[in-house]
Amino acid sequence: MSGILDLLNGPLGQQIISGVAGQTGQSNDKTSSLLSMALPVLMGAMKKNASTPEGARGLMGALSKHSSGGLLDNLGGFFEGGVDQSAQQDGDGILGHLLGGKRPAVENALSQQSGMDLGAVANILKVAAPLLMGAVGKQTQQSGVSDSNGLQGLLGGLLGGSGGPQNNGASSILTSILDADGDGSIIDDIAGMALGGKKKGGLGGLLGGLFGK
Repeated sequence: MSGILDLLNGPLGQQIISGVAGQTGQSNDKTSSLLSMALPVLMGAMKKNASTPEGARGLMGALSKHSSGGLLDNLGGFFEGGVDQSAQQDGDGILGHLLGGKRPAVENALSQQSGMDLGAVANILKVAAPLLMGAVGKQTQQSGVSDSNGLQGLLGGLLGGSGGPQNNGASSILTSILDADGDGSIIDDIAGMALGGKKKGGLGGLLGGLFGK
């Protein structure tokens, strides 16, 4: 299974990057760099949500609303004239559900790592979140996933397939620490890596400092 970051390297991914950049007034390069860090974080949070039966049911319900992949099939329409308010509200809700109270810390960490201001990071995430849900929802439907075990496997495959030479630097650190102990929690793994001294630099150390107490 291709990883979620592989999506960014194909024609569809380039269209997403260009559309998000145009919507938020950022360069394609900066937008691509931010998305390569942010998507694994959101995927890891999604996997964490799916680690309990209740969380998996809720996520399956949310993904079913995006399973047609309509956004991905009509990116031109999605970005044309600017992403509408309802789509941004949808993205805002997705981020709130996935990240909960850690959302400000995640956005701040991504801002510091990417060099983008906090408002730009928040705007990009709000636009990207519905697209990510569309991509995962489409994969869920195509793979016939119907329970928490299947969902965990799918999300793990999407995260695990995100390697390769194009995924280096901070995004490589992120991918490797998202779920080091297999419990679906991105928070304790990132904090554990930072506090344990395995990797103090890069986004891992930065997030560890924010999350770890």
